[in-house]
Amino acid sequence: MGNGNSIVFSGIAPHPPIMVPEVGRDSIAEVRGSIDAMAELTKRLIASGAETVVLISPHAPLEPYAFVAYRGPLLHGDFANFRAPAVHFDVALDEDLLAAITKAADRERYEVVSLGGRNLDHGTAVPLYFLYQNGWQGRVVGLGYSFLSNEDHLRFGSCIGKAINEVGRSVAIIASGDLSHRLKPDAPAGYNPTAYIFDDEVVDALRCNTPDRIINIDQDLRRIAGECGYRSMLVALGATRELPLACEVLHYEAPFGVGYLVAQLTVKPLANASDDTQSGAVENPLNHGTAYSSQRMPDSTSPRRANNEVDLPAHGPVDHRSAWGSQRKLHSASPEAATEEADLPALAPLDDLPALARAAVETFVLRETQIDPPRYTSGLLAARAACFVSLKTLDGQLRGCIGTIEPAKDSLAEELIANAINAATRDPRFSPVTAEELGNLRFSVDVLEAPEPAMLADLDPAVYGVIVEDESGLHRGLLLPDLEGVDTVTKQVEIAARKAGIPPDTTMKYWRFRVNRFGDTTGLVLSKP
Repeated sequence: MGNGNSIVFSGIAPHPPIMVPEVGRDSIAEVRGSIDAMAELTKRLIASGAETVVLISPHAPLEPYAFVAYRGPLLHGDFANFRAPAVHFDVALDEDLLAAITKAADRERYEVVSLGGRNLDHGTAVPLYFLYQNGWQGRVVGLGYSFLSNEDHLRFGSCIGKAINEVGRSVAIIASGDLSHRLKPDAPAGYNPTAYIFDDEVVDALRCNTPDRIINIDQDLRRIAGECGYRSMLVALGATRELPLACEVLHYEAPFGVGYLVAQLTVKPLANASDDTQSGAVENPLNHGTAYSSQRMPDSTSPRRANNEVDLPAHGPVDHRSAWGSQRKLHSASPEAATEEADLPALAPLDDLPALARAAVETFVLRETQIDPPRYTSGLLAARAACFVSLKTLDGQLRGCIGTIEPAKDSLAEELIANAINAATRDPRFSPVTAEELGNLRFSVDVLEAPEPAMLADLDPAVYGVIVEDESGLHRGLLLPDLEGVDTVTKQVEIAARKAGIPPDTTMKYWRFRVNRFGDTTGLVLSKP
């Protein structure tokens, strides 16, 4: 470890409330190993001299395109929602460090949104409970992650590391997270017989002192697992990328079908120990001096992106607070605007519309709440546009599809969120999507261009979608373009009419439209010219 680095310890902590004795009661016998491991982790953290703990939780209120931070001066945690209202605590916020993190993030064009007046979520409260119960005393910075890409979480972690060194205080970083939620038939998110592979990969990576394997883990494995700690780990790994590794698994168990991991990532060497002998420390392969621009990271919302990833610029910050507006626009108001747009770098993966759809559905299914649109929408997402959201299983079976022929909301972002939730919960052909299905779904979004009147001869099912309407105007149906098995105009019109309840041989009016199709695995696919 470099002598000037102020990060003295980093680790991973689980957060099941059942570990808290007043919550779990007799059930704590099942998690005794994790409780004891948290005591050992705290002992090491105290020995490192940490004055402040930065804790990253997956259960803080989510902002899709910004990171979040609890504001003080005191942070309050309790377990009233877990039938233990008598268990509560107040901890002091390290305001100077939070201010430094916010500024460091801003320099890289990341926003840190304030969470004022909120109690700590259980992903923050459970690890803090054990730190204080086991004797640590100090200040805290409580952070939450976002729906930005994996690489963005690594970069945000790097911002945290820079801020810590600017402040110059001894700081520990704890990534709060549980591993797979699908390890047993009675697990809370259902059972998947291959979910254990994700946990095995993470635990083995740490035992081998090679946490870079966690960064590059198969993203399909992560979804199948239904984990809630991966991006917390990415932030911690990004923050400690310049430190020698000293990974150690203190304990792992899964008594209730959810994987609980307590682990050390890095620790400050003792004064009389060399950098390469303390706790088996080795050079951190994540420290390449060029951040992560030269290394492609798997995106948190798109599996198997090897053929369509977009690298971030190697130098110079990019503004993630308005990244949507910096992508290639689908339409330009003028040749001058087109030239300006062409010069802009591709700042975000081109499949971010499916990412927003996924965020909307997962949040609604798991938390029964609707996410707000991104705060800094511009370009396509800020425009009024109709869209359809489709959900398919990993083997290609349709699971829901609902959309609008004309825009009903003030922006595409709002339209997309509403249609994604409706596709998952209100498609009359299917039962509502359940939590255990989320890891088995892919999302696509079709953004509709304005329809234009057409004759039958003007239609082409490979290029145009079709809208049909009977002469009374009471029945209207729509079919998207370029669908498998729909290869003739006759078939396209027949299906659209049947969907609208229009009898055969009825006189109809037609409109055609193009779509801009965004898919989980294919990125942006413009309909054929």
